[in-house]
Parts: sequence; structure tokens; C-alpha cells
Amino acid sequence: MFRFLFILFIAIPIIEIALLIQVSEVIGGFATIALVIATAILGARLVKQQGLGAYVNVQQQMSRGQLPAQDLFTGLCVIIAGVLLMTPGIMTDVLGFLLLTPAVRKKLAQSLLAHATVKVQTGMHSGQSPFANQSHEERAEQQEEIRDPFKNQSGRNSSTTIEGEYERKD
Repeated sequence: MFRFLFILFIAIPIIEIALLIQVSEVIGGFATIALVIATAILGARLVKQQGLGAYVNVQQQMSRGQLPAQDLFTGLCVIIAGVLLMTPGIMTDVLGFLLLTPAVRKKLAQSLLAHATVKVQTGMHSGQSPFANQSHEERAEQQEEIRDPFKNQSGRNSSTTIEGEYERKD
């Protein structure tokens, strides 16, 4: 998780800044700024168009009683593409436009589905249950703790209620 956050917050902005500097040396500073603004505007229009299309498809499939898995994935990709396109930079814009391409989304969905299927199959058959090495008594104690978390080791209920009397003196 740390590597992912490092890449997200440190490496990507550094790469973006380097790319923006290189592009500005080739086409100029104002042209680079115009390019970033133009890709954000174009990206916003495409995200709105494809997002609404995915939303309508999800609604239609759900009204027919079908599972709209493909259109939900499309909607997720469109949301991610929108975030990438609104982020100023060259690399994020390229990734955002790639996610708006139906062929790229289809390949991505296929690879994720194949990877998820392998994970589920290997997860079901490899390893033991976390309760496999516990005795019946240990499992019963854990279930009792879940049912009554305030019961202490002696078996008595250790409630946090304190009884007493008070007198108000004004």
C-alpha cells in the first residue's frame, strides 16, 4: 500500500512536471497551457457523454432484471477517466483518454475478470479455514464473546453502569 501511495502522490506529479516542461520547450508555454485546458474541456464532454450512456444502460438492464456488470465497469472507468482528465498533466490525460476508449476498457475488463477468477479459484482451494486448528470449546468461547462482549473472565457481566444516590444542594 505504501508503494502505491508513494507512486500516486510523489512519482506521478514529478513525471507530470517533467513532461510539461519538455512539451513546453517544444511547443511553448502558452501552447502547453492551452493544450492542458483543451484536454480538460474535451475530456469533460466525453466523460459526460459516456457516463450518461452507461447510466442509461445500467437503468435499462436493471429494469429488465439483468445484472449490468459490464456497464457498471464502464461507469467506473469513465469516473476514473474523468478524474485523470481533470488532473493537469500529459500522462494523466493520455491515461484518461485511453480509459474512454471502448476497446481498451474491454481488454481491461477481460484481464481483470481473468485475474479475479484465478484468485477466487485458488483462494477456495488453497489454505485451511482459520478455524481449522481450534477446538470446539475455543470456537464456542469466541461465539459467546461475540454475543456478550461485556462478560468478563469470571463469567459475570461487567457493565459500565454505576449505581448511586446524589443530593443537590443549591
